[in-house]
Amino acid sequence: MFSFLLLIIYLSFISLGLPDALLGSAWPIMHEELKVPLSYSGSVYMLISCCTILSSLKSESLNRRFGTGKITAFSVLLTALAIFGFSISRSFYMLLLFAIPYGLGAGSVDAALNHYVALHYSSRHMNWLHCMWGIGASIGPYIMGFVLQRGYSWSKGYLLIGLLQAGLTFLLFLSLGLWKEKEEDMNDLVKVEMHEGEEGKKALSFREILRIPGAKECIASFFFYCAIEQTIGLWSGSFMVYSLRIDAKLAASFVALFYFGITFGRFLAGIFSAKWKDEELILGGIAILFLGIALLFPAGISSGKQLFGMELRQVFVILSLLFMGLGCAPIYPAIIHSTPYNFGAENTSALIGKQMASAYIGSLSLPPIFGVLAKNFGTGLFPFYAVVLGIAMLYMYKQLLKKTKEAKRKRKKPIVSDEA
Repeated sequence: MFSFLLLIIYLSFISLGLPDALLGSAWPIMHEELKVPLSYSGSVYMLISCCTILSSLKSESLNRRFGTGKITAFSVLLTALAIFGFSISRSFYMLLLFAIPYGLGAGSVDAALNHYVALHYSSRHMNWLHCMWGIGASIGPYIMGFVLQRGYSWSKGYLLIGLLQAGLTFLLFLSLGLWKEKEEDMNDLVKVEMHEGEEGKKALSFREILRIPGAKECIASFFFYCAIEQTIGLWSGSFMVYSLRIDAKLAASFVALFYFGITFGRFLAGIFSAKWKDEELILGGIAILFLGIALLFPAGISSGKQLFGMELRQVFVILSLLFMGLGCAPIYPAIIHSTPYNFGAENTSALIGKQMASAYIGSLSLPPIFGVLAKNFGTGLFPFYAVVLGIAMLYMYKQLLKKTKEAKRKRKKPIVSDEA
C-alpha cells in the first residue's frame, strides 16, 4: 500500500514540473495570437510567482488544518483547472485571471509535498523526487513542441497538460486514506518532540520562526541558492552570445545542459546520499558549482583556439554548464530534507513554507538586478555576479550550521523514516 503512495508522490513531483516551462516554450506564438508584446510574458510570470509566494507563506496553517493529502489533491485540482483555463484563454487578461489559481495551487502543493517528504523519506527519495520535477519540466515543453509541430494551436498543448493533471488529481483523491494513515503515525512522533501541552499550538508567526536559531540563515541560504540557479538559467545564454560571441541558436542548446546537469545530478545525489549526509551533499555541491563558474573565466580568453575540432571556448562553456548544474543539483533538496534535523519535526512545516517563499522571492529579485547591471556594464559581469551569489549562499549556510549545532545538542534527534 505504501509503495503505491510513493508512486503517487513521484507522479506529483512530475506534475509540479510539467507546466513550469510551458509558458516560455509557447509564448513566441501565444503573444502573436493574443496581440500583445513579447515582454508581456513577464507579467504572467510575476503574477504566478506572487500568488505562489502567498500560498507558500500560508502553507503551515493549511497543512495543520487539512493535512498533506488533501492539500496536494486540491492544489493539483486548482492547477489543473488553471491550465484548462489557459487552454481556453483568448485574451491576455484571461491568462492573468487563470494565473492566480495556477500560482496559488503551485505554491501550496510545492510546500506540502516537500514538508511531507522531508519528514517521511530519506535524502535519497528527496533527491530523486526533485529529479522527477526536472523530468516533468522537460516533458512539458516537449509536449507543447509536439503539438505545435503538427499544426495545432498552443491551446491544445495546454489542454493535454491539463488532462494529465486531471488524471493525477483523480489518483490523489483515491489515495487520501493512505496519506492520512501515514500522517497520523508521524503526528505521534512530532508530539514526542514537543513540550507537554503544546500539541495543539497554533501555527508559528513569521516573527516566531525567525527567533528559531539558524532560521534566518536557512531562509537566506535558500534565497541565494534559488537566485543563483535562476540567474544561470536566465542569463548564461546572453553571456554566451554577447560576451563569448557564440551563435544564438547554439547558445540556446547549451543552456539545456545546465538543466540536464541538475536533473542527472539529483539522480546521482540520491545514490550518494546512502553514504553522504545532507550537509556533505550541500557543501560538495557548492564546491562543484564554484568549479563550474570558474570554467567561465578561461572561456572568455580562449577565442579562436580549437580542441577536438571544437572551439575551446565552447568546450569550457559546455563543461561549465554541466558542472554548475551538477553542483546545484543536491543543494535544494538537501536543504529541505535537513530541515527536521536542524530545527525539529515540529518546526519543519513552518520552515519549509518560508523556504518556498524565499525561493520564489530570490528567483524574482536578484536575476533582474543582473539585467540592470548587464545593460549598463555588459554581460561580461555574469561570472562575477554568480561568484558573489555563491559566496553569499555559502556564508549563510555555514552560519546555519554554526547556529544550529548547539541547538541540536539540546534537542532529541527527530525520527525520520528511511523508506526504501
